[in-house]
Amino acid sequence: MKKSGSADLPLHNGHVPRWLSERMAKLGLSIVETIALEFSTEEVIDKLANPFWFQSLGAVMGMDWHSSGITTSVLGALKRSVNPHAKDLGIYICGGKGKHSMKTPTELLQVGDRTGLNGNELARLSKLTAKVDNTAVQDGFNLYQHNFIVDNKGNWCVIQQGMNGLTNMARRYHWHSKDLKSYINEPHTFIYGQNQGQILNLTSARATDTREKSLLLTAEKPGKVITEIQRLIMPRHHDVKMKDVNMKRLGAMLWLAHENNPENFEELLLLKGMGPRTIQSLALVSEVIYGTPSRFDDPARFSFAHGGKDGHPFPVPTKVYDETISTLQKAIDRAKIGNSDKMSAIKKLSEISQQAEKNFEPNDNFKALIEKERNESYKYGGKTIFGDAKPPKNSDNDSGQLRLF
Repeated sequence: MKKSGSADLPLHNGHVPRWLSERMAKLGLSIVETIALEFSTEEVIDKLANPFWFQSLGAVMGMDWHSSGITTSVLGALKRSVNPHAKDLGIYICGGKGKHSMKTPTELLQVGDRTGLNGNELARLSKLTAKVDNTAVQDGFNLYQHNFIVDNKGNWCVIQQGMNGLTNMARRYHWHSKDLKSYINEPHTFIYGQNQGQILNLTSARATDTREKSLLLTAEKPGKVITEIQRLIMPRHHDVKMKDVNMKRLGAMLWLAHENNPENFEELLLLKGMGPRTIQSLALVSEVIYGTPSRFDDPARFSFAHGGKDGHPFPVPTKVYDETISTLQKAIDRAKIGNSDKMSAIKKLSEISQQAEKNFEPNDNFKALIEKERNESYKYGGKTIFGDAKPPKNSDNDSGQLRLF
């Protein structure tokens, strides 16, 4: 079995306000629907199985870019919005947090009844993947969330999260059905987190004798965690710092949105009338949909689409958020009837931005960029969990055109 990876995330308190959760559900549905329409349901599963892509998705949806809350809120939003369209989309999201995680096997049996898939086998896989991460690999994180996502062709991924009460960190695990080999012998491609020394890892090949000959498992010391291949450990600082972002990528995207009117590009004529700020958000959403895996190693960059509910890097611009959802949904509706012009225009946003990166030289105006976004947030219906964004006291002093190159 391929285990896509895991992410270590600081625990955050608080809740997701309704004004954000409703928008997250709409945008999440549009993104999933676009990927399924443009590529396949298998591609949706592939992307969800990637911890970097998943973190980027949460950031572009307006969640705190590095927190553990991304897992529960994003999957909750997707389950609410995708499942009512599961028959048409061919994607089913089961499970959840706490007591909802215990319902996963029952929900998978229902999926089996609706699709003809082997629901009993899916339920068994759900229980088995949870057992491996919670028991066979004893790394100090106890699972409290388990989601099983499956398409009507039988492709699936598992996203589950555990908590370590001593370190106040959560760890998210991603499983992927592709390249299925073994559940008990080296099933993980990798497991990542901060090095805690030796742990009890019963899935290691070095634990074969232990598995076969004895139940006295704690007497064995099979070694350190699986060989490192990839790492996603989110920092504890809440604010977005320049070191968290690939400035060449971010700067090229801002250049596209703010320095060049889309009317200058023949491919983007269908986005005429859309302001630079919405182009900025839509370009990042476009990359979430069309970007290759290597484009998601700096998830914080995607928070520059719709900010964060706690105000980092800036308040959520609800007016821009709504326009992004509306534009994407209209493109989906047109594509369904054979007119893919708007979808092609949205795809071009990420393509042109990536082309611009080749010769782009960013500067160090990162703090000025965030300050500008915060100062202008009130214009775009900026909101945080603390209230609505207000005009700055020196609102007469326009910060002018910001240049990142």
